[in-house]
Amino acid sequence: MSKKILVVDDEKNIVDIIAFNLKKEGYNVILARDGEGCLAMFKNEKPELILLDIMMPKLDGFEVCKIIRQTSNVPIIMLTARAEEVDKVLGLEMGADDYVTKPFSVRELLARVKANLRKQVAAKNEMSNIISYGTISIDNGKFEANKNGEILELTNREFELLKFLAENNTQVFSREALLEKVWGYEYFGDVRTVDVSIRRLRAKIETNPENPQYIITKRGVGYYFRKDD
Repeated sequence: MSKKILVVDDEKNIVDIIAFNLKKEGYNVILARDGEGCLAMFKNEKPELILLDIMMPKLDGFEVCKIIRQTSNVPIIMLTARAEEVDKVLGLEMGADDYVTKPFSVRELLARVKANLRKQVAAKNEMSNIISYGTISIDNGKFEANKNGEILELTNREFELLKFLAENNTQVFSREALLEKVWGYEYFGDVRTVDVSIRRLRAKIETNPENPQYIITKRGVGYYFRKDD
């Protein structure tokens, strides 16, 4: 069965281009023209991925993403017409998995869609395996992590990032390497994406994010997961 993708944008020409190319790749495409329509379609159609524009009437993409994240970890790729860093960072802070800046190439968009869907499928098909370090426990089968027995509210990307670093504990990874290993692409990524995701993850798993116990920065190199011995 083809994957269902919800495309949300108030610009008809953009929607038509995206829908045409997604359908050509074999995806089942459903559409919404504003934030309220997105929430209704999300509830009724249960898409496997959402392409979400930021600047929309009624509810903007940031608010829609925030609302969806209260109940679901469905992959969300934000579409932004502006290249300002604040838009990208805020989208990630709201729980988006990725973003594409308009005008975008169809090749880039499809690469990001495929990478996010591939990660989602891989996570769901993974055998149950629990790994624990200190107060942190990661259950691959349930696709959840907990701290001191309390379930952590992580997005798909945050879970994948935590899982990857923990499974390769003590090994330092550059931002570019994390984009390839966790996000699933080598040449379309912005390393700022990694920094924001690390900051969000630290806020959820660390007792003191300013002095992290688990996810450590190797200055000038990247990040690694430190076992709590």
